Amino acid sequence: MAHPRVDAEVRHKLEAIVGAKNVSFSKEDIEKASVDESPLEPHPPEVVVKPATTAEVSAIMRLANEKLIPVVAQGSRTGLAGASHPTRGGVALSLERMNRILEIDEENLMVVVEPAALVDDVHKAVEKVGLYYPPDPGQESGSIGGNINTNAGGMRALKYGTTRDYVQALEVVLPSGEVINVGGKVVKDTTGYSLLDLIVGSEGTLGVVTKATLRLVPKPKHTALIYAPFDSTHDAAKAISEIIRRKVQPFALELMSRHAVETVERYIERKLPDDTHPAYLIVGVESNSEEELGTQLETAGEVCIENGAVDAYIADTAEKQRQMWEARKAVYDAYNTLYEVDEADICVPRSRIPDFIDRLDEIGARHGVQIIPVGHAGDGNIHCNVIRLGGTDEEWHEELEATISDLIDLGLGMGGTVSGEHGLGYTKRLYLVKKVGVTQVELMKGIKRVFDPNGILNPDKIWG
Repeated sequence: MAHPRVDAEVRHKLEAIVGAKNVSFSKEDIEKASVDESPLEPHPPEVVVKPATTAEVSAIMRLANEKLIPVVAQGSRTGLAGASHPTRGGVALSLERMNRILEIDEENLMVVVEPAALVDDVHKAVEKVGLYYPPDPGQESGSIGGNINTNAGGMRALKYGTTRDYVQALEVVLPSGEVINVGGKVVKDTTGYSLLDLIVGSEGTLGVVTKATLRLVPKPKHTALIYAPFDSTHDAAKAISEIIRRKVQPFALELMSRHAVETVERYIERKLPDDTHPAYLIVGVESNSEEELGTQLETAGEVCIENGAVDAYIADTAEKQRQMWEARKAVYDAYNTLYEVDEADICVPRSRIPDFIDRLDEIGARHGVQIIPVGHAGDGNIHCNVIRLGGTDEEWHEELEATISDLIDLGLGMGGTVSGEHGLGYTKRLYLVKKVGVTQVELMKGIKRVFDPNGILNPDKIWG
């Protein structure tokens, strides 16, 4: 479907809304808005518009809806599934100016932020007053708005849940330009359908989030990490289920292979405590009591040793823990810097992790690629890094598509799902029907039509 162009009339109206300096046709801005961190080829918008207020977003959407011009909202563009690609040109709605932390409400344990506020900045701001925003997707430059759009999870999801569990209220501009407020600072609310939960995870296809109220919890007083090397990935995966069964409640249970450890070491130019074994678990525990922390550490360490760990290194100081998390969070950047790679973030039931991982080498060999599993193993979210080993560009793209398709089929066959936290966006949209079936896809399309009857907001995403 062809859309109207951003002509001189539309340009002048956009400049009247946000000011001429915030309407950009520059090559630099267009190129930045053409990509995210997915492997997709660039999709350039016609114009980049940078509003600073909800009223400006509303006016832009009203204009775009009237003129039938597509709009894609963008934050820091760290998504991995192409959800912020302007696949039909039009307007790239950059929310980068809407980046404030508006309120830290210590009485109600909530924080109010604009969509481009960085997750890392929110963490730092609330922790200064002894509070905690648990979602930690690991991308330091990721924005709250992007996390809301994909219902991001991350390393603390095992204990605390995903972004959806902490979104209390949203201010949303609909494609028509109308502004709605869903949710609130109340703890309980059973008033009608939960549009709040519908918007979280909708990948920017239903509305533009312009303000978010997020739930906080008290920050635990004591934390510690275990770094445990294993003689096999299968043994490490078995230890995950046993740690949970023994009533330890880690805030993180992360799986890394030797390949991942060595890749990270090259990238950060620093050694980890061990890099000579096939697999590693990072176990994070926390408590308000030093005694309870010690008990959890002891139990988790024993479980690791009983299930084949050759050691259990303890990081019990803030600096040691910072260095360990820095290494874990660097995995994505390390692989993208040192290899040509794409990633599937498949999620399976925890009990099936060993079986899933045991099949990866077989799939990699079938398609001439290398598959390195890394991930939030405590909640079954395995990030499969698919590494190019050679061949032409055309062969690589064919191998990659076939590999990811097989990985998804394997995960679905084990009761899993296509994406644990990155979303479907543009790159994984064709797999939705495999997971949910035609009926559910049609229901989703019906919801989209109610919110966006003209189909202007983030087209081509989630389904094919």
